[in-house]
Amino acid sequence: MEARLLGAAVPLCLVDVLHAFAIEEKGDVFKRMACPAFLMFDNAAYLADMTFELPCNCKPEEVSSVTWYFQKQLGSHKTTVLTDFAGNVIVDSGHIRAGSDMLKRFSIRMFSLIVFRAQVTDSGHYLCGTKEGDFFYGYDVDVQPTKSITVAFEDKGQHVQDDRTERLISLFTTFWDWTRCDRCGVRGEQRRIGLCYVQTAQLHPRYRAAVPNVTSCGSKAVPARFQSLSHLRSPEVAIRSCMTPCRTDEVPQEGVQAISNVISKMGKKPWLPRVPTQFHKQPIGTDLVIACPGARPEHAVAWDKDSVRLYLLRYLIHVNKTMRVFIDHGNHLHIRRVRSRDRGTYFCWREGEMVAGFRLSVFHQARRRRSLQDPETIYAMRIIGVSYIVISILFVVIHVCQCCWRALRGPA
Repeated sequence: MEARLLGAAVPLCLVDVLHAFAIEEKGDVFKRMACPAFLMFDNAAYLADMTFELPCNCKPEEVSSVTWYFQKQLGSHKTTVLTDFAGNVIVDSGHIRAGSDMLKRFSIRMFSLIVFRAQVTDSGHYLCGTKEGDFFYGYDVDVQPTKSITVAFEDKGQHVQDDRTERLISLFTTFWDWTRCDRCGVRGEQRRIGLCYVQTAQLHPRYRAAVPNVTSCGSKAVPARFQSLSHLRSPEVAIRSCMTPCRTDEVPQEGVQAISNVISKMGKKPWLPRVPTQFHKQPIGTDLVIACPGARPEHAVAWDKDSVRLYLLRYLIHVNKTMRVFIDHGNHLHIRRVRSRDRGTYFCWREGEMVAGFRLSVFHQARRRRSLQDPETIYAMRIIGVSYIVISILFVVIHVCQCCWRALRGPA
């Protein structure tokens, strides 16, 4: 018995030692990296609606919490403080909406700043420091827009943009790796996101980049005389078809399988959703936006309606100017002016695996009685009243003109 206890205690001790070692390693990160004597800014570029993380790579050992600051322009008197002054802010990313204020879209975890669903207005300088105003590390963040993004469908023979070279500056696209195939077992699609970058020897020396003389197009390191040229090039995305097999399905639990077999033998097979399914009712004529659970813009996401594949080749935003159903670059499914034929089950694929269903039913909104206090009633009464006054004035003016005309013709 004692031997067994001793044998069990040894692994537990090893776990404690490894855990302590991991904590020590985490703390040693700040010991190994000394803060620069002169504050520099690391360049980082992202696409709008992405979530990014900025680690505070250095700080004095005696500092137990950090404060993050945001400045649109370096040296500006308008500075946004991003902290609760405790170094820890809890934000549920599932409730973050695009376009909301940045103060509602950030979190600080282990001294790192996390910004959810970044917007173009979030571009600027991020500084890690203390609440007293001492700065340790800085970032130059460039969030590039998706409204003017260039799309190239390789299946159609389309190609990405060519590099552009001007005097003293070159513009080009740096592509990320291809995403995983967004579906399995059937034809899927892959995306490759490309961001705009510039190469010039005229960059501001206070900004650092991974490659010398290269930075993102929206970086503050780009001289003002070149910034108009950098706006001529937009980020882009390349899309191609792919095919990958599915993983083998897990065997159902013995009890669930037995009950299903009994019901099947009785001739009534139960309806069991393949994935967790949410039921939703939407009024006809309204707009609906569906998000895939746990998905981010950089993930491989696909949508199906029942057995119909909603491929990006046809349903990506701006492919057709009159699109009513489309998928944006943040992987959200949009349905404008919901109609009766939109009812059905929409399935979401994430990273090549079907993860969720969305069963949509539609209905006509019941007519309600209007009251005199309703804004629509007040507006209608105001329009009717103004129209009546205008018509009355025209009636009086016309009759006055007729009387004057008769009075002038009478003596003749």
